[in-house]
Amino acid sequence: MSKLRILYAATEINPFLQTTKVAEFLRKLPQGMQEMGMEIRIFVPRFGIINERKNRLHEVVRLSGINIAVGEEEKPLIIKVASIPNAKLQVYFIDNEDYFHRKSVLVDKNNQFHADNDERAIFFCKGVLETVKKLGWAPDIVHCNDWMTGLIPMYLKTTYKKDPIFKDSKSIFTVYNNEFAHKFEGDIIEKAKMLDIDDEMLTHLKSADFGGFIKIGMEYADSVIKSDEDFSDNLNALFNEYSQKRSIGQVAADDNLLTSYYALYNELAS
Repeated sequence: MSKLRILYAATEINPFLQTTKVAEFLRKLPQGMQEMGMEIRIFVPRFGIINERKNRLHEVVRLSGINIAVGEEEKPLIIKVASIPNAKLQVYFIDNEDYFHRKSVLVDKNNQFHADNDERAIFFCKGVLETVKKLGWAPDIVHCNDWMTGLIPMYLKTTYKKDPIFKDSKSIFTVYNNEFAHKFEGDIIEKAKMLDIDDEMLTHLKSADFGGFIKIGMEYADSVIKSDEDFSDNLNALFNEYSQKRSIGQVAADDNLLTSYYALYNELAS
């Protein structure tokens, strides 16, 4: 049996950036899967707070230079890579001067949510898939982590479903307790659109908030996982609503974490 190929998309990863539990999870799980014989690729945004010199990021010119549409605007995609110290893992960083060069993650120095975080998420989701296409690397599983990756499962089921690179890919969406109250402005549906996507598919985004991205991810992913955290009443209500339509799994952050995910990946890919 050939090695399973797992693509991880997430908001952050240790040791480059840690603001939530996502960073720890992404540091532990891909390495564990690699040690169990799987082939791994990891994608995160290159937030400006990540020190390029210290972390030895360098641009991959052959992968850079694609333009990514966010609404009516097209923005150039820059791809950088770095290796995780003491692990045979490379991390690909999605970068763009307008979206990712400010020295902060989701909020500014006054703790105000960046107004374009929705566009940054859309750019990231589209950028990951376009880069994987350019790599010519067909993933069996695309494991999406946190709200910023929520559109990837939908793109896989629509725009990219006939693409040879993604035609057999299955997606997992893991939801974390990283809720925010900010409401996005502008026409988020127009910004998120791609080929083969009509307005109805993007209905959840009309709320223009955290829940919209989470609902889209849950709607289109082949498997939904609730992270091992305490969730707000708001999110628990969302899980209860979705559990009527589909099963929502939970993998405990214990000694069985790796074997549980190994089994889940194999089951989905079979």
